Amino acid sequence: MTETRFTSINPVNGQVIASYAQDDAAAIERKLSSLSDGQMTWASQNVSHRAACLLRLADALDTHRERLASSMVLEMGKPIRQARAEVRKCASLCRYTAETGPAALHSQQVAMDGRQAQLRFDPLGCVLAVMPWNFPYWQVVRLAVPTLLAGNAVLIKPAPNVLASAAALVELFHQAGIPVIENIYCDNAQTAAVIADPRIAGVSLTGSRRAGKAVAAQAGKYLKKCVLELGGSDPYLVLADADLALAVDRCVAGRFNNTGQTCVAAKRWIVVDALYDAFREAVLSRLAVLNSGDPMQADTDLGPMARADLRETLHRQVQQSIAAGASCTLGGTIPAGAGFYYPPTLLEQVAPGMPAFDDELFGPVAALIRAADDEEAVRLANDSRLGLGAAVFSRDIDKALAIAGRLQAGNVAINDFVRSDPRLPFGGVKESGYGRELATYGMLEFVNIKAVVCGV
Repeated sequence: MTETRFTSINPVNGQVIASYAQDDAAAIERKLSSLSDGQMTWASQNVSHRAACLLRLADALDTHRERLASSMVLEMGKPIRQARAEVRKCASLCRYTAETGPAALHSQQVAMDGRQAQLRFDPLGCVLAVMPWNFPYWQVVRLAVPTLLAGNAVLIKPAPNVLASAAALVELFHQAGIPVIENIYCDNAQTAAVIADPRIAGVSLTGSRRAGKAVAAQAGKYLKKCVLELGGSDPYLVLADADLALAVDRCVAGRFNNTGQTCVAAKRWIVVDALYDAFREAVLSRLAVLNSGDPMQADTDLGPMARADLRETLHRQVQQSIAAGASCTLGGTIPAGAGFYYPPTLLEQVAPGMPAFDDELFGPVAALIRAADDEEAVRLANDSRLGLGAAVFSRDIDKALAIAGRLQAGNVAINDFVRSDPRLPFGGVKESGYGRELATYGMLEFVNIKAVVCGV
């Protein structure tokens, strides 16, 4: 029988980097059995011990930052400055969770009419994490670290194009004294079988809506807790009284970070009529000087897209939007030469019914949308089946806060672009998923909040 392998391709030149054997049923069973057995021992350790392991992991991430960042660049094309920043952010999360997480897991006493009740936060067991490729360290760490601190084990299904990065990260966990985390290299059918396994207590997925529906259906069939983060088509509202220079800077940074391959990227720029022309002119000046090239160079702003098929999908969405009436002001063509590059692209006259408005465009393409006033801007922002992030730009903070309260999104930034932060819960509404990661809310997604009541 021919061995099935996953292939990693360098997006800069399209050349094969390495291939990895798919786990067979026996390998998956060994890994799952080891995690299930080890989780009870891990959970029995004092939370301060688990926190100390996370601090060692933070130190290891700092020590190996350059090696980890280079692996990420090679496998998915992230510009090296951004890759280093991702590893630093992972270390920061480890330290924050180690320092603040234990207090959230301590049992709480509740007085009840002469009786005493205790609230406990006990681990569920082994959690399966189906992870994407666009932030191969941060996505894993932000789910795994709080979940591990709570006493769970974590089984990672990494994206098949970033397996070297996945292996390097798990090895650092092990070296830090955290044995109950492991990768499995498997296909969709095997993943479904793992979800069905009674040793899996919960599932977390970051990915597409199609993947989310499949995982949620399987988890629901077997009554497993599920957390989903399924991307967005984030609206950035630029109001008439916005600081123009600030709005342009944050919108461009929020859209083109990671070559636009970010779930909370600033995908729809909704600008009120009074500021539209000035915003458009300033944005075009900024996009013209973005440096697209070798992601290993420190001055590169945009690297290649991670895979050829992703570029093809993005270009098809751009062409479909143009066919439906959008205009392409900048970019929109696949460049000649090696690698999976796509130019910074600006679409205008974008409206509902076009992919650039309705769907998530996962690449360096921004949709510039004109709104008559604040009310139309809010209406356009909420006219989406997605609801992950959003932003409001205005000098009037009270007005911006009021509009933020009306936006259908899990995360809203004012006069800035949306980003995840270890101190804040992260997640979406509508078809962007459900559940939260990060902060106390994320850590408690995979615990049994147990009420213990003492009788008289």
